[in-house]
Amino acid sequence: MRALILGASGLVGGNCLHHFSQMGWNCLGTHFGFETSNTQFFNTLDLLDPNNADVDGFKPELIVHCGALTWVDYCEENESESYQKTVVSTINALKLASKHNAKFVYLSTDYVFDGKKGFYKEEDRVNPLGVYAKHKLEAENIIRKETNDYLICRITNVYGDEIRGKNFIARLSENMLKGEAMELKMPHDQYATPVNASDVARAIHKLVSNSKSGIYHLASTDYLNRVQLAERVAHYFGHEQVSIIPVSTEELNQLAKRPLIGGMSAVKFNQEFPDFRWTNVDEYLTELKNKI
Repeated sequence: MRALILGASGLVGGNCLHHFSQMGWNCLGTHFGFETSNTQFFNTLDLLDPNNADVDGFKPELIVHCGALTWVDYCEENESESYQKTVVSTINALKLASKHNAKFVYLSTDYVFDGKKGFYKEEDRVNPLGVYAKHKLEAENIIRKETNDYLICRITNVYGDEIRGKNFIARLSENMLKGEAMELKMPHDQYATPVNASDVARAIHKLVSNSKSGIYHLASTDYLNRVQLAERVAHYFGHEQVSIIPVSTEELNQLAKRPLIGGMSAVKFNQEFPDFRWTNVDEYLTELKNKI
């Protein structure tokens, strides 16, 4: 399998590149903003950029689109940039898929829901609240209209190994290890299903290898609010100067509306792949602590 991974310098893309390569696939990983030693430049906003990697020469059979602007509050004030980096990049990636008759995999989010019930299933009604969420759903709808050979994998609260360590667990554990005083105001009313990017990569490999298509929710066994997640990290890396203060989302006055009771049910995936084992937050934190 020749797999093109757009956004392979990021958390999910990097784990896909690593796992797919381990499984024997021929992979081309690309970056746009952040360069790594094992990725090549590709501008998903301009397919004719002369600096682009030679995708046509690579002739991908699979395209996994991991790139997007995920800073939800920034998206609220920069709607045009959000549209370009989420919707336009997807349209261009679809053009590549059509040109090479490649299967298309898109990483989406539980933000396409309004967060009124949680544990969302694939068939639940979507109702995005903010700019980022609306653009992710628009990209989903374009994919469903333009091709039948697609996978839309919705994920949320992704953590795991990545070069930049941008994800919540990585940043929090790193800061706690410094031993400095910390006062963390965390929303007690934002719930989600954290998932390891390594598991996401393994799940996508399973889906593609078994010729699956459609929408899949990928989620582990954890269901936590932000306070509980921070407390998990503090259990492994915290110290007496770490203070976690529960607050409401309303008190935080964040620009973008969040789906408060979010998270997803992976029942569909689990029923189709009963041998697949998801890891959890505690396992990852234990592994992280053992590396120190």
